[in-house]
Amino acid sequence: MRTFRTQIPREGKKEECPLGEQDGMLYAEYLQLDKILSAQRMLSKEDNRTVHDEHLFIVTHQAYELWFKQVIFELDSVRTIFSNHMGLDETETLEIVKRLNRLVLILKLLADQVMILETMTPLDFMEFREYLCPASGFQSVQFRLIENKLGMKQENRVRFNQNYICVFGRDEQALENIARSEKEPSLAQLVERWLERTPGLEEDGFNFWGKYQENVKAMLQTYYSAAMASDTESERIFKMGDFEKRKAMFDSVLDPKIHDALVARGERRFTHRALQGAIMITFYRDEPRFSQPHQLLTLLMDIDSLVTKWRYNHVLMVQRMIGSAHLGTGGSSGYHYLRSTLSDRYKVFLDLFNLSTFLLPRKYIPPLSNTMRTKLNNYWGQDEEFSQNHTGPR
Repeated sequence: MRTFRTQIPREGKKEECPLGEQDGMLYAEYLQLDKILSAQRMLSKEDNRTVHDEHLFIVTHQAYELWFKQVIFELDSVRTIFSNHMGLDETETLEIVKRLNRLVLILKLLADQVMILETMTPLDFMEFREYLCPASGFQSVQFRLIENKLGMKQENRVRFNQNYICVFGRDEQALENIARSEKEPSLAQLVERWLERTPGLEEDGFNFWGKYQENVKAMLQTYYSAAMASDTESERIFKMGDFEKRKAMFDSVLDPKIHDALVARGERRFTHRALQGAIMITFYRDEPRFSQPHQLLTLLMDIDSLVTKWRYNHVLMVQRMIGSAHLGTGGSSGYHYLRSTLSDRYKVFLDLFNLSTFLLPRKYIPPLSNTMRTKLNNYWGQDEEFSQNHTGPR
């Protein structure tokens, strides 16, 4: 990249190489600021009754869309890395962690950016709200793409009698992009496939899940024995109730049929095998080859949390500006629609949040065999031949 330098002139000497007289592209040209800074069209001004805060409203939402574009750029790059190989080596996993961390920082910025809009009063907003109709944040194509690329399932959406695709009207490009994003493998699907290949799940190898089942049964037996040894009937009833709840909870993860039924009801997301991999990574996160995968899973939860935080801040801002009874400018139910998006239905990585439900005390965690410890030194999800032949990322 060309660098531009200017020398500070000494007294009595003319400036050498003044900035702007050199060959090459200038700052404003490189960033195309003429397009960006001329894109703030104030309809109130065109109507000869300029409303000061309309400018803030436009700039803030344009900034959102620019950041959404960067989020999509990072998401697509992470999905590409996941898709390139049947397995990931440490360098690729590290790159994914780096880019997911960048996504987290961007989403933190976006969640806090709502506060800038809250410097408007409801009366200020009312002055130009009429110019927005029928435009609505519901029509943000990029936000829909982010949801789809993360792995938001259409059946989990709350539509409030709106087909969300129809709101984009005659924008064929938008509809095409949305349709494509629904067909392409989402980040959640790619993570699911990756988790299914977690080293140590093989029944003819370390067989983590078989050992986990045995230790869960041993732990539950201690609860049952403690309940039966109670000194009083009331204590026995209380402890037996606790035992039954714990047993039902673990049955939901040990029994594939119960798990699949929960997935069908939308209460779980991952396949049974992928959930096993996530639990194993959580148990052995201190092992060198599980450290980065654990960071990756943590960042996925951070992303889900920050999207929820952004929704929550948006809900509060909307309620403050238009109350709970008004419809949104795009025809949705406004505040009530937005509030409904705060439920677990909109969490893409819900299973990761619930992993702690199925953790065991350390004394019940199956110890790693020597073979398993050695295997964790190979590339993720592949055999020794892959480890020797794989040349790493681009």
